[in-house]
Amino acid sequence: MDNDLFAHLSALSEPLRARLLCALEAHELTVGELARALQTPQSTISRHLKQLLERGWVERRTVGPASFFRLANPLPPEAERLWAVVGADLGGCASFREDRLRVERVLAQRQIDSRAFFGQHAASWDALRGEMFGAGFFAPTVAAMLPPGLRVADLGCGTGELIQALAPSVARVVGVDQEEAMLAVARQRVQGLENVQLLRGALEALPLPAAAVDIALCMLVLHHVDDLGPVLCEAARVLVSGGRLVVLDMVEHDRQEYRATMGHRHLGFSEEGLAAAARAAGFTPCSWHRLAPDPTALGPGLFLAVYVR
Repeated sequence: MDNDLFAHLSALSEPLRARLLCALEAHELTVGELARALQTPQSTISRHLKQLLERGWVERRTVGPASFFRLANPLPPEAERLWAVVGADLGGCASFREDRLRVERVLAQRQIDSRAFFGQHAASWDALRGEMFGAGFFAPTVAAMLPPGLRVADLGCGTGELIQALAPSVARVVGVDQEEAMLAVARQRVQGLENVQLLRGALEALPLPAAAVDIALCMLVLHHVDDLGPVLCEAARVLVSGGRLVVLDMVEHDRQEYRATMGHRHLGFSEEGLAAAARAAGFTPCSWHRLAPDPTALGPGLFLAVYVR
């Protein structure tokens, strides 16, 4: 009995095996689907599944050449008691919530792939179109729907990819970044676009006059900022009354390694936390949407939020 208990405890000591069990508790999935949902190589998934199979945590069902896995039903008695405690706690962790969202996307893709002939062609259309035309046409198409005459500031503009997409559809675009290397690439990218201005400066002290723009963008920038207050106050200063601050960033997550490896100051943001910071800077929260996860993406989930000056 004791040996069985410690063997089951050992199975839960590896975070990836716990993530696998969470995914397989709700759905029956193949190795490939688990690899996409958990963003882990198939060889690694297979190795851990083998250990879980040997210890009675999961069961396998074979259909033709495909093998489907799910949480064993019933679990061994010791495993069932452990999972009743551990599984309930894991469900509240940010990384496990992200796994569940990606599993839903993988299952949706499975439904597409299983359709009849026309459905199969429809499912592959995105990839075919990407091979022919790339993905660069999406942002300019959306930008073309903006009202004419807008003045836009891209705060933390990086290499200017968004500026290039917006410029044909707005009156003026100003890109601000404190890294000269980024701005050098951006200058090459926007060469010949007369309504674009690139400025070097810090987000806490924007090189722009008050009420200079109608829209301010912060795209995957705020998680690099030590103190949100001054940055949001500066964004409010350069916006006209009724202007909009648009924020694209990561939802709250628990990937602590990002602090050391990528210089992140915040592990994403909650809707409530960012809304409170925005209100303190003079904004009114307008909308918050969590974006659909991309099964091929390696990072945490994203949100898109709008705040009104």
